[in-house]
Amino acid sequence: MRIGLVVDSGCDLPIDFIRAHAITILPITVRSDLISFEDRRDPEATLRFFREQLGDRAHYAESEPLSVHEVHDLFLRELVTRYDAVIVLTITASRSKIYENTLQASFSILKDYRPVRKAAGFDTPFQLRVINTQTLFAGQVPSAWEAVRMIGAGATAAQIRERMETLAPNSYGYFLPRDLYYLRARAQKRGDRSVGWVSATLGSALDIKPIIRGWRNTTEPVGKVRGYEHGAEVLFGHAAERVRAGLLVPVVGLSYGGELETMRALPGYTALRDTCDGHGVQLIESVTSMTAMVNTGAEGLTVGFASAEYEAKF
Repeated sequence: MRIGLVVDSGCDLPIDFIRAHAITILPITVRSDLISFEDRRDPEATLRFFREQLGDRAHYAESEPLSVHEVHDLFLRELVTRYDAVIVLTITASRSKIYENTLQASFSILKDYRPVRKAAGFDTPFQLRVINTQTLFAGQVPSAWEAVRMIGAGATAAQIRERMETLAPNSYGYFLPRDLYYLRARAQKRGDRSVGWVSATLGSALDIKPIIRGWRNTTEPVGKVRGYEHGAEVLFGHAAERVRAGLLVPVVGLSYGGELETMRALPGYTALRDTCDGHGVQLIESVTSMTAMVNTGAEGLTVGFASAEYEAKF
């Protein structure tokens, strides 16, 4: 059986990994005034567009997922003949309509695929499963990595779906913002209460940064640190601690809203890398998606992993 994997462009996988494993991207379009950008996980294009076209106006931009109709057409045009089953992993349903739109589209896809497959010479059924990862950005990486591994190992679509549904409530994405004024402006525009006005203002004045967790469809601050560099060290150290405790998938995802060499120079990065190496855990690094940068600002740091439930202490 030919099984394909689809993720949205908010999933912070590196482009080389996406191409090597033929992962299909559900693009997200970012619009600001008359400017638009279709995010397909091209890191150079993402950074260039954010800096040159959006810049300080980025918090006024809107991110738009594919509509139900667009998802339907994408599958019938490209996927129902390329694969016999497709697993779709989406960003948390509480932060985007990607899951809702793709789930709705799945009903019409499963109703309309037969003539398309028959014309291509396939008389077998087509299977489609849409799974909400319940987290975001680098937090989506372990599930995608595990799906790729299972496809390569010859697992069935049912086995992969069951595993993805087990990982979703155990997938953690932690985010450290650089610019709280930007985050406040963006939250105000979206009506988002994840970071309050007062805490954002005081935080910038005192250099206090929140550590925000995306887990089980909830995005909320779970700690605070003084200074961005110190916050990065704390977050990297927290990930290293979970690696030593044992992960459900031997992967830690990192994403950064800027050049990766800058991220690698942050305090704590080398210690995390060495801990991963010593425990057989792969470190997967990527430039943050355009969607993430528009919603959280440049130079944000996200760390993601899958772990048994635990109490986060910062």
